[in-house]
Amino acid sequence: QVQLVESGGGLVQAGGSLRLSCADSRNSFNINVMGWYRQAPGKQRELVATITTGGNTNYADSVKGRFTISRDNAKKTVYLQLNSLKPEDTAVYYCYADTFWGNAYWGQGTQVTVSS
Repeated sequence: QVQLVESGGGLVQAGGSLRLSCADSRNSFNINVMGWYRQAPGKQRELVATITTGGNTNYADSVKGRFTISRDNAKKTVYLQLNSLKPEDTAVYYCYADTFWGNAYWGQGTQVTVSS
C-alpha cells in the first residue's frame, strides 16, 4: 500500500520560489501516475500537475511556465518546483499517486502561502 509523505511548503513572498517533495514511504513497486493538486480556502481541489512513469507531464494552464514537476522513479518521489509564485497560488498542496491496479492515494497536504 502506498503512503505519501510531503515536505517543502511554507511562506514566501510573491515572485519567490518553493520546492515541494513527496515520497512513498513504503517504496511501493506499482505506482503509475504521480502528481500534485491544490485546494484554496472555499474552493474545490484542483489539478496542478501530473507526471507518468515515462516522464509525460500535464499542467494546469494557471501554472504553465512557472511550475515544473519531476520524479525519481527509483526513489518513488515526485517534486514540484514552484517559481514566480503569486498570491493566488496560496493553497494546501496535496500529493497524489495512483497504481497500475487503479487505486488512488493522497498525501496529508502541505500549506503554501504567498504574500503580496
